[in-house]
Amino acid sequence: MSVERVLARTRTRMSKLQESILATEFLWSYNLESRFALLAPPFLNLFGKPPMWNFFGRSHRYCDGLTRRSFLQVGGLGIGGLTLADLHAAESQKPAGTPSSRHKSVIMVYLSGGMPHQDTFDLKPAAPTEIRGEFNPIATTVPGIEYCELLPKLAGVADRCSIVRSIVGQRDEHSSFQNLTGFTMGEVQRDGIPNFGSVVARIQGATNEVTPPFVDLFPTMQHRPYNSTGAGYLGSAYNQVRADGEDLASMRLRYIESPEFTSRRSLLEQLDAFRRQADTGSIDEMNESYRRAFDVLTSSRLVDAMNVEREDKHVLDRYGRGSAKHLGDGAPTWNDQLLIARRLVEAGVRVVTVAYGFWDTHGNNFAHLKQHLPTFDAGISALVEDIYARGLDQDVSVVVWGEFGRTPKINDKAGRDHWAPVQSALFAGGGMKVGQVIGSTDKTAAYAADRPVHYRDVLATVYHNLGIDSTGYVRDTGERPVRILPEDCRPIRELVGG
Repeated sequence: MSVERVLARTRTRMSKLQESILATEFLWSYNLESRFALLAPPFLNLFGKPPMWNFFGRSHRYCDGLTRRSFLQVGGLGIGGLTLADLHAAESQKPAGTPSSRHKSVIMVYLSGGMPHQDTFDLKPAAPTEIRGEFNPIATTVPGIEYCELLPKLAGVADRCSIVRSIVGQRDEHSSFQNLTGFTMGEVQRDGIPNFGSVVARIQGATNEVTPPFVDLFPTMQHRPYNSTGAGYLGSAYNQVRADGEDLASMRLRYIESPEFTSRRSLLEQLDAFRRQADTGSIDEMNESYRRAFDVLTSSRLVDAMNVEREDKHVLDRYGRGSAKHLGDGAPTWNDQLLIARRLVEAGVRVVTVAYGFWDTHGNNFAHLKQHLPTFDAGISALVEDIYARGLDQDVSVVVWGEFGRTPKINDKAGRDHWAPVQSALFAGGGMKVGQVIGSTDKTAAYAADRPVHYRDVLATVYHNLGIDSTGYVRDTGERPVRILPEDCRPIRELVGG
């Protein structure tokens, strides 16, 4: 295509897009977010519309293969002052999976719906039939500690985990808000309390200029309160980068077609040739900036980390694949997300949140668990093994928990209903003390009998492992100090010592 035709098409599209351009003036600002938006291919919108940063969005495709969004992005590159120092110098030459420097991070796995504690990590084989259920306990690698028979792989890594059987204080509320913020949904909505990942992003920032501090792998779930919360009073600058679960496969590099990048680069080269006729002063530097910027994009740590096919086959097989299909109105049991989470923290992300499975088993509890606990067992045990095998166990914390437990008594539909008084949580890595069970419940798994642990102390432990004092303060958008968690919250001493 000739330069003249390119310019003619440019003028036509500019007239059609005038209102859009006026509405998106931020694209011409020179901050990092805008530069990524200008560079991103049509399906990749790393710094998209508020309040959540989204990887994906709809766009109209022209007959020549360019989208309305991609045209704006290419046009922005042609106008926008992108520099080598801003993007390429920030990109490490190490491949995804190799941390550029040691940093503390956390992978939090939220079990949407509330997993039955008495059918997984706190079995009561001596209880009456209507309480103990169908499953038997099995021995683990730690003498005296038993898990459910459907969790043999987790039993095999029990020496690298700790189970807290006495998590208390949560409200009977079907939402992720308490797990992610330390407060109820009503409090979060009223006061704008931020997601803990946003607090980490505000206090510690990114580990490098091309990797966000907080990536959210929650899919968009039908039950809206299960979905992840945002930055609240911290402001949208600290929202998570959000990868909707159904579209994770689209992030894999095999779906980034090199001809698309080639055509976009070709268009830039033609526009540069036209500009060269009028101004040759800085064109060489701009060409180099464009070339290096494309290199950054195509070798992005973030995109590489999302591509699990880069892993060895035995690693993929060890995790198990699961399915991207949602269960009920909750999340899928999709083990690729767990592997992606590990790859993301290796790439420099500080906080990764994962929503996993659907455990709201008001009916048919035992058949549901027989079908889905083996997938959970494979994925979580592989994640635990992985962080130790890769030398991440001192730096990467893993926390697995839901919004509450399930009722001791089995109902007339062979199910267990909501039970907020107590639940269990799994911890691994993060330099924590492992190979133990903390706390206990009574003979029916109804209430904490020993060492009750408030659910906010789970978040206090996470903050501690990341090097943040949860009783300290974070500044809101008006630079006012706000306490992170209530003053009485403390890290779980049996895990962190002291």
